[in-house]
Amino acid sequence: MTQADRDTAALSRRSGPSRRRAVAALGAVAAGALLGASRATADQTAAPGLDDPAKKETAMKLVSSAENSSLDWKAQYQYIEDIGDGRGYTAGIIGFCSGTGDMLDLVRLYTDRRPGNVLAGYLPALREVDGTDSHRGLDPDYPADWRRAARDTAFRRAQDDERDRVYFNPAVARGKADGLRALGQFVYYDALVMHGDGDDPTGFRNIRRRALRTAEPPARGGDETAYLNAFLDARVWAMKQEEAHSDTSRVDTAQRVFLREGNLDLNTPLDWKVYGDSYHLG
Repeated sequence: MTQADRDTAALSRRSGPSRRRAVAALGAVAAGALLGASRATADQTAAPGLDDPAKKETAMKLVSSAENSSLDWKAQYQYIEDIGDGRGYTAGIIGFCSGTGDMLDLVRLYTDRRPGNVLAGYLPALREVDGTDSHRGLDPDYPADWRRAARDTAFRRAQDDERDRVYFNPAVARGKADGLRALGQFVYYDALVMHGDGDDPTGFRNIRRRALRTAEPPARGGDETAYLNAFLDARVWAMKQEEAHSDTSRVDTAQRVFLREGNLDLNTPLDWKVYGDSYHLG
């Protein structure tokens, strides 16, 4: 499988029951990001983007507060459980799922780098359960072996690299192409993590298309705040289409808060709530 094929397969399988299907649109974005971003204002291009190391650390903590109820995102390499959302096992720093293909791609990468690792023997089972919520061939030892693998720096690095390749880098590239600053890039990233970029109505690309019906991004001459409000409206609609995502607090009491405060550069300090829990970054 070529790198381009792996990119397409990974992002495409996240949305809906088969979560994250097709990355072609975002794959093309990276090459055009600078052209799109050049249409943004001087203020927008001068400020650090989400790929600035400090901003990226903030993004990881924000996502972890929603995904794991903790700011300690680095403690999540070993995390694994079936949360009952129809996607099999959910695990690791970004919620790789056994039923959506991104966990399969992660274990393939880890095995390429560390042949004979403790998870390598599960590759046939991961291929078999892709697209389902089945644990066939994984139980009873897979969760314990995942946690064992998480003690290996090579596995932790593989998680970092797959997160960046499939979710973080495409989100930042698309955000820059749309002329968005760090907050907007984070809004895109969080949406990609949850919804993927599938063709179904709740995938990232269609959330963005829904937003474009009512507002234009800065790269097209639109107002950044108005566009992000439109995107978040579309995101909330998408979340409510699935019971597992029906709590929209990661938008309502987090991202909306930053937007109302005019914090388009996602500067600290930040105060927000997710699922009723309060968080602070100084």
